[in-house]
Amino acid sequence: MVTHYIHRGLAKKKLKENSLAAFKYSFKKGYGIETDIHCTKDNKIICFHDFNLKNKFKVNRRIKDTNYNEIKKISLKFNSKVPLLEELLELKHRKLPLMIEIKPIFLKKNLIALLDKIKGIKNCCLTSFHKKNLINLSKLKKKLSLGIIFSKSTPVKKLMMQSKKKYIKLLVVEKKFLKYPELNKVDIPIFYYTSKNKNIFNKYKNAKNLIFENL
Repeated sequence: MVTHYIHRGLAKKKLKENSLAAFKYSFKKGYGIETDIHCTKDNKIICFHDFNLKNKFKVNRRIKDTNYNEIKKISLKFNSKVPLLEELLELKHRKLPLMIEIKPIFLKKNLIALLDKIKGIKNCCLTSFHKKNLINLSKLKKKLSLGIIFSKSTPVKKLMMQSKKKYIKLLVVEKKFLKYPELNKVDIPIFYYTSKNKNIFNKYKNAKNLIFENL
């Protein structure tokens, strides 16, 4: 069964990435969501892509060094509140898929907190570029849907080798790998990011799992 995710909830251009408004719209339209998470200084788990507030909010503050209330106050000035993960989970329709990307390496206590928050949430997978996150999660709880993310510079042989790790249940790879027939031999689901072109989406939507936006 082919599954698609909206990248950061960006179902259309006027929406703001990783925002409650974007998440609400995506779920209302029956789409699954891919989102990113970080931990704040006071150990709140937020939906946000960057490691620093500078690019989006013009304030040179690292997420890990800033309390959530400060981040919330700053983001509200831009009419773009940074949501807590639990706010997204409260919106989620149980039948729609959710892909949560852990951006930095989480401390064990934060991984435990994450697992507690998603307890009982159906159709949810956890992904990361950092293998350490996935290994530590697999030690904390068995039967998690864990996926490792690779950039376009990764050798295809490495993708195939990693797909054989017992704790890895899915791969997330750059869309250039759509053209690599070798990956048809992989036994676990592969998701391709990020499709922003309708021609690419229409070509592969019935055969490949896609992470897409603004289509």
